[in-house]
Amino acid sequence: MIEVRPGGRRRIDRVLSPDYTTGIEQRTLGEVRALRDEAAQEETDLSYLRRVLHARIDIVRAEQRRRREGGSASVVEQLVSILADNAVGPAAGSGRHQTTEPSRAEAHRRHVEALVSDVDLSDVMSLSDAKLDQALRAYTAEEDSVSQRRREVQQVVDRLNAEIARRYREGAASVDELLAEERDRR
Repeated sequence: MIEVRPGGRRRIDRVLSPDYTTGIEQRTLGEVRALRDEAAQEETDLSYLRRVLHARIDIVRAEQRRRREGGSASVVEQLVSILADNAVGPAAGSGRHQTTEPSRAEAHRRHVEALVSDVDLSDVMSLSDAKLDQALRAYTAEEDSVSQRRREVQQVVDRLNAEIARRYREGAASVDELLAEERDRR
């Protein structure tokens, strides 16, 4: 489960700290943007972890379905189809277009593998029904936890974006200044 540790040093601990957005009205626009960017990176990482978990869940469910229906094709033979089903389905939830890449992809992969350390999905057909059920429960519980944390992080990003928008709307920030900053960075 994704736990938030009050006073912790991890990014998720900072972003979900109750005081993360306290006083944003008094902070500089650059500070608010930096907070927003940090929170958006955490959202990206949580979204990536969710996608990894969904893939594992889909693989386990496909093997369970194959067994119930008496299918002969292996999950490996169906892998492209299994993973593509969710990729092309209708969006559910509060997904957003993200312009950042996951910053901890390898750590997320290891985290998911450690959830069910004795279940090897590379040979899912050799696993017992009990092991498949165990894997599905672990992956589903973790996905629920990650999704909850992701929604919380999205609320933080929304608060920060609302503050930035308010400043532009009220004239406290200027698009001309933003463009000048962008030019100066190049």
